[in-house]
Order: sequence, then C-alpha cells, then structure tokens
Amino acid sequence: MSLQLLDTFKEKHDLNALKELPDSYTWSSMDGSSSSCGSELVPVINLEDSNAMKHVGHACKKWGVFQVTNHGIPMALLDNMEDSGRNLFSLPLHQKQKAARSPNGVSGYGVARISSFFPKLMWSEGFTLVEPPHEHAQILWPQGYGNFCDVIEEYKKEMNKLANRVMWLILGSLGITREDIKWEDLKEARSALQLNSYPTCPDPDRAMGLAAHTDSTLLTILHQNNTSGLQVHREGVGWVTVEPMIGALVVNVGDLVQILSNGLYSSILHRAVVNRTQHRLSVAYLYGPPSNVKIAPLSKLTDNVNPPLYRSVTWSEYLGTKAKHFNKALSLVRICGPINGFVDANDNHNSVLVR
Repeated sequence: MSLQLLDTFKEKHDLNALKELPDSYTWSSMDGSSSSCGSELVPVINLEDSNAMKHVGHACKKWGVFQVTNHGIPMALLDNMEDSGRNLFSLPLHQKQKAARSPNGVSGYGVARISSFFPKLMWSEGFTLVEPPHEHAQILWPQGYGNFCDVIEEYKKEMNKLANRVMWLILGSLGITREDIKWEDLKEARSALQLNSYPTCPDPDRAMGLAAHTDSTLLTILHQNNTSGLQVHREGVGWVTVEPMIGALVVNVGDLVQILSNGLYSSILHRAVVNRTQHRLSVAYLYGPPSNVKIAPLSKLTDNVNPPLYRSVTWSEYLGTKAKHFNKALSLVRICGPINGFVDANDNHNSVLVR
C-alpha cells in the first residue's frame, strides 16, 4: 500500500467521528490484532538507586524494555507536553492536514510510516518533529503557536539529557567506559519527537493502534498517559501490557543498541492496542547517534570466540535499509547474513522507521 494511497484513505476518515469500524481498518486475528497477553510486569527502575546500572543491564538483557522513575523530568513538563499533544490532535482534520507530512518527508502530520507495509490501516494518527517545530506550528495555530513551540523545545532538551543518562547506564552495564566511545559524550546525538493519538474505537478487538515493530533507534523514551495500550512481546510469554505509572517513563531498547552490544541486548518488539472508551496519547522521544558515526559492535564485546555479528552502519544508512526491506533490516546488516539457515532474532519482527 503506497503512502499516497494511505493519505487518501486518511482524508476520508476522521477517526474521532467514526461510529463503525471501516473495512480498511479491520484487522483479522492472523494480522495479530488480537492475542493472549501475559501477566508479567515490565521492570521498573529507580534511576537514583545505587544499583541502577545493574538493574538497567538486567532489564536490557531479559526484556529490552523498562520503566524509569526519579528520572529528573519535571511532572509539570510531562503534563504540558500531554496538553500540547491533546490540543494538536483535537484540531479539525482539515486543519491538521495543512501540516501533513510530504510524500517523501519525515516531519508533519499523518499516518504511521510503517503503514505502507501492512494491508490494513491503523487506528491512530501521528505528528512527527525532527526539525524545530515553528514551521508546522505556524500552520496549525496561525495566531498563537508560541506556547506549543516552547513546550516542544523544552521537552526535547530535557529528554536529551535523560537519554544521555540512560544510554551511559546501558553502556556501563556492558562494561563500556567513556574512553571507549568517541562520540563527544553523545552531545551530538540526533533525535526526533513522535506524538501519537489513539482515539476511542468502536470495535477495538478488530482494530490495531500501531502494528508490532522494533525501533531503529539507540533507545526510545516514551511518555504515555494513564491509559493502557502499549504491549511488548516477551519470548515464551507472549504480549505483556506495559501498565502506565504516574510520572514513570518507558525506555525501549532500539535496533542500534542491539548492533552495538553485538546482540547481547535485543531491541524489543512492541505494539499499541486501542479501546472503546478512553482516548490514549503517547509521546516518543527517538534517540540516535550523530549523523557521521558508524554503529558497529563495540570492540570490547568481541573477540575470537565472539566475533562481530553486524557490519558498521550509520543511522541514515540503516533507515534507508529499513525503508526498502523493513523487517529484514537487522538480518541484512549482519555480517553472516541470512544464510546457512540462519535467521536473525528480529527477522520476523516489523521494524519502525523514524516516523
């Protein structure tokens, strides 16, 4: 399904106004819209705990996802970001479409970019910000866009600090020191902000908010409101709901950490489901390396017994691979490749673009 066709579908359907589920949004059980859900709890880590690094390492190895508390992001800022997201998505559809993402672009309003790889549409709408928000904000609120821009800039600034902090905990848990990384303390890391809206759905058991995927980031930090919907896939258990916790943030291990760790830490397959009675909003901070940095298995983690499993690749190159090959991306950057019967652990996962 082409992105142009997806946009055509979207123009016909204001999800907030639909009383019945259109066929174009109806997923069968084979598509994975309904599945049993495990009762295990995703790890919750207090970042002020003296053993936080150890706990982060354990969560990365066993889960690929965890929630963090005492993270230093002011609750007022999280509330302001949520209010800004609600104000955006509550605009009339025709107004939001004025800030639509261009066919070959990344920033702007539109459907999830992974939608083109699925036969059905997803019950959600999104807004992506890679560059400063002023251009799009002026379109959405011609008479008063300053507050939205201020919140976005402050949120990105604080999230970058937190992402740096968490990234060093992840690297430290692998035995990696600052002397081993030549990235100027990650200060030149790149990022994007993804706002997602999941309206109430008339038939949630047959709809999908966001299809199963892994993130092509180093890590993703997600703020979700108090409505359940995020689920992660745990091997041997199935889908596990990441229950919202007031003030907590969700950290997903991305594909690039899987490459850096030489497969010791795997990126997490996750999805979003919808419900009949509550609107759900989430804000994802997508965190990646500087544009000129080659990502490859760290030398401290490889030797004659544990050779590098992945070739070096920049984030842009990796995104290009995903744009063409989607769920085969990690397999295609493996040095051994998908040969001799080998299939990457994530080869059957649907990996997400920066969207």
